Amino acid sequence: MSYTLGKTINNISFEEAIEKVTAALKTEGFGILNTIDMKATLKSKIDKDIKPYMLLGACNPNFAYHALQEESKIGVFLPCSVIVKENDDANIEVAVINPNVLGEVFDNPQLKPMMAELQHKMNNFLAEL
Repeated sequence: MSYTLGKTINNISFEEAIEKVTAALKTEGFGILNTIDMKATLKSKIDKDIKPYMLLGACNPNFAYHALQEESKIGVFLPCSVIVKENDDANIEVAVINPNVLGEVFDNPQLKPMMAELQHKMNNFLAEL
């Protein structure tokens, strides 16, 4: 089982991809709590250059609440990090953690149906891109 779900988007700018990803996440009930511009951060902290790479901290409050009720330490995985990065071929790659992997990590039977539903939402979001 892969630890991520993802998709490559062609013929779109990095900025357009961020907008498209944000909108697609919203249709599945996710908001963006924070963003981390890895390209700018690495340049300012260690003077290293990378291609555009953004971390979006996505949260679906209902899922977060229910997951925390079942597994209080699941917060180390919250918010869900969605990466949007430019590849060498100028295409944009989008990836998110595979929720079913989290279900396996915690080995909590109460989380497994929730993670399966979350994976369905993530697959829907990726299909919209």
